Amino acid sequence: MKSRSEPDNAFNVRPMIQQDASRLTELYNELTFGPKTARTRRVAAVMAHPGTTIFGAEADGRIIGMVTLHILPNVTYDGSPYALIENVATSQAYRMRGVGRQVMRAAIDEAWRQDVYKIMLLTGQKRSARGFYERVGFNCEDKFGMVMRRA
Repeated sequence: MKSRSEPDNAFNVRPMIQQDASRLTELYNELTFGPKTARTRRVAAVMAHPGTTIFGAEADGRIIGMVTLHILPNVTYDGSPYALIENVATSQAYRMRGVGRQVMRAAIDEAWRQDVYKIMLLTGQKRSARGFYERVGFNCEDKFGMVMRRA
């Protein structure tokens, strides 16, 4: 019998395309606290942004996990780009099956393929995801994440 932490492999991870935008919106809204504000047209606009790729895991006709990867231009480090990871999410019903790890691996591999010199992400202090990101290889030893929000 498989433990809950073993990869399930009953899902496929791939870069999402515009036709996936409505299914990605469903996942965003499943995981949103408060009002369901994700809109398919907004998801599609993010997907169309240069340097941005959303990787998704799909199973049973649904998007069950996702991560957004932004490759950004840079002036330092000899002009090498850097990457920003956002919106890492796994459907509640599919957690602890390796979905998050697999979508993160796809994003990280793509960032290295694009010759970034670093990959950054922020995680909410209340979401208890720090250990997950540390297990995938991130650390918080040399940077502080800071946020400013519009009032």
